[in-house]
Amino acid sequence: MTDSSDDRLDELSRRTLAHYDHTAREFFAGTIDHDVSQNVTALLDAITAPAPYTLLDFGCGPGRDLKTFTALGHRAIGLDGSAEFAAMARAYSGCEVWQQDFLHLDLPSAFFDGVFANASLFHVPSAALDGVLAQLYAALKPGGVLFSSNPRGHNEEGWNGPRWGSYYDYPTWERHLVAAGFLPLQHYYRPPGLPREQQPWLASVWRKPNVNQRTEERDNRA
Repeated sequence: MTDSSDDRLDELSRRTLAHYDHTAREFFAGTIDHDVSQNVTALLDAITAPAPYTLLDFGCGPGRDLKTFTALGHRAIGLDGSAEFAAMARAYSGCEVWQQDFLHLDLPSAFFDGVFANASLFHVPSAALDGVLAQLYAALKPGGVLFSSNPRGHNEEGWNGPRWGSYYDYPTWERHLVAAGFLPLQHYYRPPGLPREQQPWLASVWRKPNVNQRTEERDNRA
């Protein structure tokens, strides 16, 4: 990737984060009551390590889901690129929150049992997605789980008002995740109980293989 393309990606991220900084209070008021219990359950049910879990809320926003995970007895750490969101999430949830741009992550290795990326990874430009997924993979313990939920589309990307977004169908999303080393566990569309054309969200659950799973994969390919 050239310096000019890096600069362009950084500009996309800066403009998107500036929007969230500017509208943080309105965003909090508009999303605090959203029911994402289906997504929370999908992540937690897939983790096989002993509880309580250490979880990364990737793109935590004002801290709604951090508070949920903490109330369930887990250690939840938030991460958001917006300074306003990070401050709000600390105050609202009482959790540790890291302010990091998705394009410039600094994550501990093999630290988390689960990563909850609810309505966040779609803001990563496609040119940077594989690198971000590789860092999330490295931050998970072997056997750890990544949950993602993104607005679905037909593999287009661009500005949606003042925010950059990338909108994938499931086969393309799966190719990126599998290329990063993840094993697919399940995917579904939201909100539940509606016709597909009224389900704009694609949710999916992925596992970082443990040593035994890697061995089984090699044997199956042999």
